[in-house]
Amino acid sequence: MPFAIRIHETGGPEKMRWEEVQVANPGPGEVLVRNTAVGLNFIDTYQRSGVYPVPLPFTPGSEGAGVVEAVGPEVKDLQVGDRIAYSGPIGAYAEVLLRRADQVVKVPAGVDDKTAAAMMLKGLTAQYLIRRTYRVKKGDTILMHAAAATWSTSRRWMAPRRVV
Repeated sequence: MPFAIRIHETGGPEKMRWEEVQVANPGPGEVLVRNTAVGLNFIDTYQRSGVYPVPLPFTPGSEGAGVVEAVGPEVKDLQVGDRIAYSGPIGAYAEVLLRRADQVVKVPAGVDDKTAAAMMLKGLTAQYLIRRTYRVKKGDTILMHAAAATWSTSRRWMAPRRVV
């Protein structure tokens, strides 16, 4: 039986439990995914601590990458063995999980699983902010605020950058 991180009460990281979970066979339009990499996001701490309430118990995590282990009826574009990545719903901190086939993407051969897992939520957020919310153009100055957490861990700070 597969394992997942489960949270039965809100609080700090000590509230996370590595537990056996039952995962059903994929239903219509679903795939069974064996995770190979999972993205970590700050929102996971908000959900775990109760700042952003979610129904208990739950498995945290919003994005990941893995290999399709089984396909349900009506799945046409995926097959067992395909490498995929996904973003949402929560539940990624698991060895195995179900995902809707129309909400996963195939991972190209040149992209490793860690990059695929991390690019889904963070990468797509950056893409819509600089391509859809505001179309960044040559000469614009932008501030990558969300990068501050990554940069601050190495005692470096991200300064505004000019798009060239």
